[in-house]
Amino acid sequence: MSQRLQKILSQWGVASRRHAERMILAGRIKVNGQTAQLGQNADPQVDRIEVDNCIIQPQGRPQLLYILLNKPLSTVTTCNDQRGRTTVLDLLPTELTHSQGLHPVGRLDAESTGALLLTNDGELTFGLTHPRHCIPKTYEVWVKGHPPESVLQLWREGVMLLGRKTLPASVKIIKEEDSQTLLQVILKEGRNRQIRRIAKQLGYPVIALHRTAIGSLNLKSDERSLASGKYRFLEPQEVQILQENIQQIFLDVEKI
Repeated sequence: MSQRLQKILSQWGVASRRHAERMILAGRIKVNGQTAQLGQNADPQVDRIEVDNCIIQPQGRPQLLYILLNKPLSTVTTCNDQRGRTTVLDLLPTELTHSQGLHPVGRLDAESTGALLLTNDGELTFGLTHPRHCIPKTYEVWVKGHPPESVLQLWREGVMLLGRKTLPASVKIIKEEDSQTLLQVILKEGRNRQIRRIAKQLGYPVIALHRTAIGSLNLKSDERSLASGKYRFLEPQEVQILQENIQQIFLDVEKI
């Protein structure tokens, strides 16, 4: 069946749909020997599709994988790093990362730790990283000082970052110790270093940031606890919940 080329590449675990679009624009994709164009359709059962001059074989489609990782400190959220730093894929067995198309969904900066989803399901990645996604992410954040309720309320209501107001967030104090405070922050958006930038702007810089959950995916649930640097495969029902969330996102977008 003929489909958009970027959708085929994402379904086959080559890249997320957005990354596939960039690959097409860079001239890295060919269809039947001709450089592909963005928006072009193809049928993997009939057409010869090449990625960096390597032919994609329909029978070679990798099994879809869904992995929850507890990212440790100083590990970068990328598939490879030119500076030689440890990546999240380095934490997985070679048999999982070799020719499987696994990639992280979203990002955690090197100084942050916690829940990170990895998959080779391009459609899932596209849905979870869509600008209109509304899947909440939960963080435990140590900040310097003791922010008063008035400051936390400003954060909850949204603050201006680079000319655009952040969406409302859940922010509450878990505990206070000496000159620092542990907050629970739940966001429904994911701008670059958003929590760190807001906390600094409000006058209470982040000391440590740990993501505990992505939607219903929790590092500690049902007597299962992932230690730093460890991973587990998602249960079928967990994958189903994510897929149902994405389907709802796409329905909402189509109404606009």
